[in-house]
Amino acid sequence: MNDQDDLGGGTPGGQEHEQETAGWKDIVRKYQRSSAWLGACQILDTVGPYALLWVLMYFAAGVSYWLVVPLAVLAGAFLVRIFIIFHDCTHGSFFKSGRANDILGFLAGVLVFTPYHHWRWEHTVHHSIAGDLDRRGMGDIWTLTVQEYLDASPWKRFSYRLARNPFVLFALAPLFLFVVLHRIPSRDAKARERRWVYVTNLAIAAMAGGLAWIFGLKAYLVIQSVTLLVASTAGVWLFYVQHQFEGVCWERKDDWDFARAALEGSSFYKLPGILQWFTGSIGFHHIHHLSPRIPNYRLKRAQNAEPLFQQVKPLTLRASLKSFTFRLWDEGQRKLVGFKALRAVRPKAGK
Repeated sequence: MNDQDDLGGGTPGGQEHEQETAGWKDIVRKYQRSSAWLGACQILDTVGPYALLWVLMYFAAGVSYWLVVPLAVLAGAFLVRIFIIFHDCTHGSFFKSGRANDILGFLAGVLVFTPYHHWRWEHTVHHSIAGDLDRRGMGDIWTLTVQEYLDASPWKRFSYRLARNPFVLFALAPLFLFVVLHRIPSRDAKARERRWVYVTNLAIAAMAGGLAWIFGLKAYLVIQSVTLLVASTAGVWLFYVQHQFEGVCWERKDDWDFARAALEGSSFYKLPGILQWFTGSIGFHHIHHLSPRIPNYRLKRAQNAEPLFQQVKPLTLRASLKSFTFRLWDEGQRKLVGFKALRAVRPKAGK
């Protein structure tokens, strides 16, 4: 994959914007460097503590589950960081070697209950269409426009309201996604991606069987459920707030531009230092979408060094909570709104 492919070369936007894109390419190219040393260090400081926590939970389970649960919560935080390593591997950015990325990505995928090859395919599509209102539906969170909601059947409206309910979206759906949906290949997936879903399922079953034998079935289910719930909920929230925040830019296909969608359609989620570490700097999502070839361990440096990225308004942890209220995209106002906004436009539905 060349730099033009990485940065969305060939996307619409006009000659002036193409010249600006060329400047962005020169900037991000400086950080598209994988490091075996930095990658190895990240594996050690992430997978190492995660494995240690499982050992501690083994001994804690023999004393009290009150000791196990907080350890499982912490393990869930480390599992989020493992997912970021997995995520970088899908972009071929964690290591220079494609084979090394594939091997590590598959193994990390087993730990995070996500099929590497299948998810890589879907996520690649997500990067090519993020912020495009005419190409929704692959690797994103179900979002309707106001008019689409008004035109929908009662059943679809009910389903949509249920899907966008915060408890369903951030508590029930994440665990269902990672435990159930990731076990089933997409109807549009090619044979290779489908095959690797089944291979991943077998590997997960083997891992679960081994840990259940060591810990006992009850203890394993408690530990794995809490760990996965914490990690999946945090992961879905991060993915959600990266593209559904106040001031986000979404466009129809004819007006969509790759670089603008990256810088204005992906958030700069400015998290406290400890959360930034556990989330693998994924908060610098505006940089990541501009160039997914930049490994996570270079995103912070790029943000601190480049005035272009510093111009993007940061989204604070407190401000991001407003995203809980967003339900629909209002094309007239060009912003995300809640269901209350329907009161002002409902009379137009019959026109």
